[in-house]
Amino acid sequence: MAAESMTAELMAAELMEGSEAIAAAMVAAGCRFFAGYPMTPFTEVLEHMAKRLPPVGGVCINAESELEAVGMAWGAAATGTRAATGSTGQGLALMQESFAELSYGRVPLVLLNMARAQGDYFQATRGGGHGDYRHVVLAPADANEAAELVQLAFHLAFLWRNPVLVMGDYYLAHTMQSVTVEPLDFGPLPAVDWALDGTSGGTGRAKLLSSLSQTKRRDMAGYDLGQVYVDHAQRIAEMLAAIEPRAEVGHTGDAEVVVVAYGTPGRYVRAAVERLRAEGEKVGYVRPVTLLPFPDDAVRQAATGAKCVAVYEVNTGQMYDDVRLALLGSVPTEFIGGPSYDESGFGIAPDLDVNKMMDRIRGVLGRVGGEKVATP
Repeated sequence: MAAESMTAELMAAELMEGSEAIAAAMVAAGCRFFAGYPMTPFTEVLEHMAKRLPPVGGVCINAESELEAVGMAWGAAATGTRAATGSTGQGLALMQESFAELSYGRVPLVLLNMARAQGDYFQATRGGGHGDYRHVVLAPADANEAAELVQLAFHLAFLWRNPVLVMGDYYLAHTMQSVTVEPLDFGPLPAVDWALDGTSGGTGRAKLLSSLSQTKRRDMAGYDLGQVYVDHAQRIAEMLAAIEPRAEVGHTGDAEVVVVAYGTPGRYVRAAVERLRAEGEKVGYVRPVTLLPFPDDAVRQAATGAKCVAVYEVNTGQMYDDVRLALLGSVPTEFIGGPSYDESGFGIAPDLDVNKMMDRIRGVLGRVGGEKVATP
């Protein structure tokens, strides 16, 4: 299939699962190299990329392991090619050293975490590699939002020459929706004049992509590692300050309780809040879309006048820390989430149910002085 035909196909609305929408969006964003190792619920993204990349002249490789996958993607990205890799949190744990080095080397790469439950929040936003590296983290709640954020991820990666991670989950990967995937323009990007394309070799002006930056140019010369760390920390701070945090906010004007949740659970919280509002309860919600930079201002503004901010996550409390840091004790906080207990460990939590979510929010309302409704 010609590239023009593929583009026309991408722009037509289709019923597709989230993993396919993510693959289609990566292709629409110009991704031409993808490597990964199968691990559900990431496996389906790898399968869809294997189908979609060859018709547009791209390459998809089923690597021997996550270590090989990130190494292959790193090599492709260093040439200026739009490249991506990913896994679940367990697989990404093996890639953490490379994520740090990619950031220090200023190599743009898009990373996918099709997570099992939400136990990888710290891994994504704090990182497990060495040094002060960080990467931007985007958390879509459905396939249509994923199709936008995946393309934004490539834009931000090349704008800042830094890895960007898209945080998904089992539900996003496997839930089907009507999705329209079309190439999105987020504005101009700097020239890719840093790419190792072979043209500068032997000229005396050879390019360097190194975690030691430009401080070491010759074998006999030393390098100032302290300056490397200082320069890198400044660049990361500039990046996070320049990227506008995103959040979906609803019904917080008169809310006594504001519930914060991201990803798929954020959709359940939104539905629960809508039903409780219909019953006359004063509740609202915030769904962070950028996990890094975290939408501190949106959380603070939403909590103005609230008696409590409740946090729901499918873990034992990780984003909860960022919510508390955003509020700095100005409003009481309460954790109402919990880990997944499904046998597969994929995060199909028994309490990820709108009615059960409503009961948990009613419990918070009762504890802060609202009318307490008995939980069945």
